[in-house]
Amino acid sequence: MVTSRWTATSAPSAASMRRRGPVLERAILDAALDQLSTVGWNGLTMEGVAAGAQTGKAAVYRRWPSKEDLVVDALQTGLPKLDSAPDLGSVREDLLELCRQMREAMYSRPGFAIRSVLHECDSFTAERFHGVIIEGVVEPSVQLIEEVVRRGIERGEVRPDAADAAVYDVIPAMMMYRSKVCGSEWEEADLVAMIDQVMVPLLRRRAD
Repeated sequence: MVTSRWTATSAPSAASMRRRGPVLERAILDAALDQLSTVGWNGLTMEGVAAGAQTGKAAVYRRWPSKEDLVVDALQTGLPKLDSAPDLGSVREDLLELCRQMREAMYSRPGFAIRSVLHECDSFTAERFHGVIIEGVVEPSVQLIEEVVRRGIERGEVRPDAADAAVYDVIPAMMMYRSKVCGSEWEEADLVAMIDQVMVPLLRRRAD
């Protein structure tokens, strides 16, 4: 009779198969983003995150004492990166493509999570996330818009005095306003209208 070498004592235990360290933390952060993008800030619970990550509630609380702490880290690690400005040959096309990339980031899972925070949190709680949103979303977008505008100035498309912080803020401000205040989305036609009716006239060189 052949006896299997896989006995109760030699089989891998549940403890040995348990995720630890960065792998577990990544699973918890992913579960937090899933909850934010589906049930929102108000519906997110530490118990629900633990269940989504297939771990115990204690493992979550051991790393993040509150859901605010957890969400801050989840947003910081999950936000899409806008790393480079498009260079398609004209300031109009560059800005339009950049707007598409910004919209894609807004529609991503972390993007929906951010909007959940913005829409549902009270002012005091929202302050916890102010730095994350500014550093992770607004500032990178503004820097790329500035790069596109300065490139347009060098090509002679854009008036030199358009290199101004107020000009760089227009697109992020309009996109945030439409999303947060109006609760509506940016369709392709809306992006084209913003570029053609607002940004191009704003940037155009004045006649001598």
